[in-house]
Amino acid sequence: MVCEKCEKKLGRVITPDPWKSGARNTVESGGRKIGENKAVTGNKFRFSPYTSKFETCRICRQKVHQVGSHYCQACAYKKAICAMCGKKLLETKNYKQSSA
Repeated sequence: MVCEKCEKKLGRVITPDPWKSGARNTVESGGRKIGENKAVTGNKFRFSPYTSKFETCRICRQKVHQVGSHYCQACAYKKAICAMCGKKLLETKNYKQSSA
């Protein structure tokens, strides 16, 4: 769960998304170029476990699975905050939030 501002920081997939409407990596949305070699041009979005440093969650001190995030997905869901910046996304007063 990330906010609109942090959605730009998320990684991209090399292959085109089969679900066209709303996909970020199709030709129609402007995310890809025709004839582009994504293996060469997609280096900044590619996952690399050797160079990326995984942070610990600021709430539960568990390792975070996403590069650039400060909160694990379980804590971000429970608190209804953005996993990257911690911005409040939803008021959870009347919700029954469970992680199980």
